[in-house]
Amino acid sequence: MWDWIKIAMFGLIALFAALAASWARDLAYQVHMLIIMAVAAGLFIWSVRTAGEAQPALATGTAEGYNDGVIRAGVIATAFWGVVGFLVGVFIAFQLAYPQLNFEFLQGYGNFGRLRPLHTSAVIFAFGGNALLCTSFYVVQRTSAARLWGGNLAWFVFWGYQLFIVLAATGYLLGATQSKEYAEPEWYVDLWLTVVWVAYLLVFLGTILKRKEPHIYVANWFFLSFIVTVAMLHVVNNLTIPVSIWGSKSVIVWAGVQDAMVQWWYGHNAVGFFLTAGFLGMMYYFVPKQAERPVFSYKLSIVHFWALIFLYIWAGPHHLHYTALPDWASTLGMVFSVVLWMPSWGGMINGLMTLSGAWDKIRTDPIIRMMVISIGFYGMSTFEGPMMSIRAVNSLSHYTDWTIGHVHSGALGWNGMITFACLYFLTPKLWKRQGLYSLKLVNWHFWLSTIGIVLYAASMWVTGIMEGLMWREVDAQGFLVNSFADTVEAKFPMYLVRGLGGVLYLAGALIMVYNLWMTAFGKQQTQAAAAAATPAE
Repeated sequence: MWDWIKIAMFGLIALFAALAASWARDLAYQVHMLIIMAVAAGLFIWSVRTAGEAQPALATGTAEGYNDGVIRAGVIATAFWGVVGFLVGVFIAFQLAYPQLNFEFLQGYGNFGRLRPLHTSAVIFAFGGNALLCTSFYVVQRTSAARLWGGNLAWFVFWGYQLFIVLAATGYLLGATQSKEYAEPEWYVDLWLTVVWVAYLLVFLGTILKRKEPHIYVANWFFLSFIVTVAMLHVVNNLTIPVSIWGSKSVIVWAGVQDAMVQWWYGHNAVGFFLTAGFLGMMYYFVPKQAERPVFSYKLSIVHFWALIFLYIWAGPHHLHYTALPDWASTLGMVFSVVLWMPSWGGMINGLMTLSGAWDKIRTDPIIRMMVISIGFYGMSTFEGPMMSIRAVNSLSHYTDWTIGHVHSGALGWNGMITFACLYFLTPKLWKRQGLYSLKLVNWHFWLSTIGIVLYAASMWVTGIMEGLMWREVDAQGFLVNSFADTVEAKFPMYLVRGLGGVLYLAGALIMVYNLWMTAFGKQQTQAAAAAATPAE
């Protein structure tokens, strides 16, 4: 019976998508409907061919009964989308230095305005999102001693999320965007992501509810808060009314300053829960496992959790200093941002002090080294952010490249490095290898990425502060000394340094992909240190 329901469902979706593509009012909507039609038609044909057959579960299990097939797919997707996102980022960095790289013959599809949201979404939602999916599925099973709830629902979450990424990315290139930071996809893509995210919540929460361990480990608290809060943020910020069901264009229900307030409530908490809480869940599981030490203070981790999730949600208005937002609202955001520094550093201290008694591993284990530097960048970014939220500092930093440097020191240093470390941890275990293909290549990756981050962040700090000072410089009569073009010209050398930093970071990621591929599918190198670098579960 279920087979015929699936056949009917896929057939109807393919038919509707074909009609929608035929009646589409814009190119982006038409392309998206054709993609959906192709996916639904393929699933329709597959369902017809396999109807009535006993279907093995897609989720390949382990001896312990865990669903690791979807986690393996998540590791591959994380590495793939990471390289794509970093590559686009390097290209647009050089576009800013050399505007000629906005090639006219591409009719706008390859210009900075369309590639920039492609880069941010690829790195945050494709690379970071897939990292969170695969690590949360791995952690919740091991700490609950239970298989993922929902059978193949986890596979629906994985493939549904990949479809969202493809729809979002092609939409940016074709000019379909809401023009909202970190929330660019249009209404129908947002609806699809909501369905996938609810399924993700059901899988994760269902696994916790059927756990065999009485205790819910703290990493799962962070993962669950990230899933629930991102769902709330996404729905409220993307409340729109489509202009037509046959077109991509929609109108946001919020107006004026309310729209700005909701957007930055969403935007800052996308950082706070997607890029912070979720990745702290990774830190609280993988750092103790790799160091083979317990968490330094479990009590501190609980205090850290509750303080962080209570304070972060109020910090968004600091993005709107000196705008039409009421003073009290931006002051509220500033105060909560400054207070947020304390629980953030509580998490950093807990992560670093977990290495108590194992500091020698920093010298011998490059994976631990990546984890340590990621926690260090987390601490630095969570100090810099509250400082930049203070009005007096914000008046200099806002709209300058200082903000870009801050964002990338956090994203590349904290999110990127902890993700790389987790991929190195997971790959030998998921593919049943004794150790990584080459620890020497991990070392190369570490140093290339670290130097790349330093070049990128330092160049943006220098050029950002210079830019802010040039904008406010006046002569004896009170007239501005520098035109906007003067500031752009002055930044050129630092833009080249930023591009070089991006190249080094991309090179490190490519080395990682080769190392992971050889670990999973290539001939193993014999290394005595490899087993020590990947402790038993």
